[in-house]
Amino acid sequence: MRSKQIISSLVSFALVASTAWSMAKLPMSLERKADRPPNLIWVMADDLGWGELGSYGQDVIMTPELDRMADEGLRFTQYYAGATVCAPSRSVLITGQHHGRTRVRGNAGRKQSLAIQALQPGDPSVASVLKEAGYRTALVGKWGLGDVGEAEMGLPSKHGFDEFFGYLNQRHAHNHFTDFLWRNDEKIQLPNTVVPVGGDSGAGYSTDQVLFAGDLFANEALKFISKNQDHPFFLYWSMVIPHANNERTRELGDGANVPDYGPYETKDWPNPDKGQAAMITRMDSYVGRLMDHLKLLGIEDNTLVIFTSDNGPHDESNHNLDRFDPNGPYSGKKRDLTDGGIRVPFIAWWPGTVKPGVTDHAGYFADWLPTAADLAGVAVESETDGISIAPLLTGQPKKQKTHDFMYWEFPHWKGFRQAALYEGRWKGHRRGGPDAPVKLYDVDNDPAEENEVSDKYPEIAEKIGRYLKTARKPAENWPAKW
Repeated sequence: MRSKQIISSLVSFALVASTAWSMAKLPMSLERKADRPPNLIWVMADDLGWGELGSYGQDVIMTPELDRMADEGLRFTQYYAGATVCAPSRSVLITGQHHGRTRVRGNAGRKQSLAIQALQPGDPSVASVLKEAGYRTALVGKWGLGDVGEAEMGLPSKHGFDEFFGYLNQRHAHNHFTDFLWRNDEKIQLPNTVVPVGGDSGAGYSTDQVLFAGDLFANEALKFISKNQDHPFFLYWSMVIPHANNERTRELGDGANVPDYGPYETKDWPNPDKGQAAMITRMDSYVGRLMDHLKLLGIEDNTLVIFTSDNGPHDESNHNLDRFDPNGPYSGKKRDLTDGGIRVPFIAWWPGTVKPGVTDHAGYFADWLPTAADLAGVAVESETDGISIAPLLTGQPKKQKTHDFMYWEFPHWKGFRQAALYEGRWKGHRRGGPDAPVKLYDVDNDPAEENEVSDKYPEIAEKIGRYLKTARKPAENWPAKW
């Protein structure tokens, strides 16, 4: 055991030393570069609920750094993920196309080929747009939109990312103490011992926990920033916490796998509860390191940082959701199309440009591609369902456009379902067939979506119903099986 602790210490020291060396060898950028576009950093948690941050009402789990980010930045109260599970949410984010038009509409099941969960040549990509605009681009963490073998056309390098370090598929990403990660197309071995579960995808759980992937990703992200501080860059930091290790939950009853329980060690809670809270607080510390690092380099005033989550909270670690109230005032969780499954925290931090405050602007992941292109000063040539929020971020709220409709669907579990938000207020749900009646909710006055109001507002329900019939583009791999 001692030898493995030494290995862990040496690897961690090497990573930190590498970051420090990169910082030391490059000149500091002490003033904002007025002649270059801003750096763009998208930080995304995995399965973090709207209500799991202090700035969104959490009073059990400690998130001081993200609360500081919210105090110094713009906190959105009505922002939505691209989907209610990870792969399609990421596909919406990368392509700027909503869930009914983007390439990847769901997570591949254990018996399905990962090729159906891969982007293809010609698909739009925010990284490609930014790379063509002169940005250096990197993905650190979880990809989920392509893999080696038959799904290799979806690899990050084929969709605009200069650098990649992390997990290619989401099954592998369940394991926070994996025995390998990918650096571009090279498999990097790690000193964790893993019991494989369900094939050779990398899924499983560790019996000898040495290196925690989240820690490695934090170091890698800071290294990339240091290396590129004097050049416009786009960093997509796709975290894998607080996602559960589902295989560990099934085998050992505890999927909240974290190096230690931190400030929750002495709590009179079951271990899965301690682990869930500890993962979120550990994630929070990474964001604090990021903001401090940008300030140390003197580039914070030319860097937009976004923090969000890929979908609503999970219940897969065997932890007690009632203890943390992760969805706040909203109903549902991951895999639901009620707001608890898709409304997520969203904080924009850009000192000197983004005015601190709170906004109720309704947006979603499809907005990122046009926003990034707008800030980079380039046109979007692909068809997008998003709207740039650059005016709102840069202090021009009167110029900010809003959505008529936002769209979601879910092809898994309990039959095909659709949902749309109209004018930021009216939420329509349809299940049971393309001609089934729309159930309508006023989310402004009924955030939990408990009171169906289509009888009071039939014209709005009808309008949403017509939209749901036309919004979706048929997809061979993701048919609408009502």
